[in-house]
Amino acid sequence: MKKYRNVSGKSGVSAYEIGEDFILIQFVNTRETYVYNYGMPGRETVEQMKALARSGKGLSTFISQVVKDDYFRKY
Repeated sequence: MKKYRNVSGKSGVSAYEIGEDFILIQFVNTRETYVYNYGMPGRETVEQMKALARSGKGLSTFISQVVKDDYFRKY
């Protein structure tokens, strides 16, 4: 997993990993990894999450406001 850049310094995201059709997210206050893929929450949303992860800004807000609990699974 790659450390999330966290430009604002206030993000709830700590790390991510990008795949062809998915993104894995680890949050600051949990040991669980969340899987988001083209099946759930969908291609457009996952591609937006990938762009935000790469930029290091806005990913946590996007998840909390748009994606919410629409993840494929967590482990």
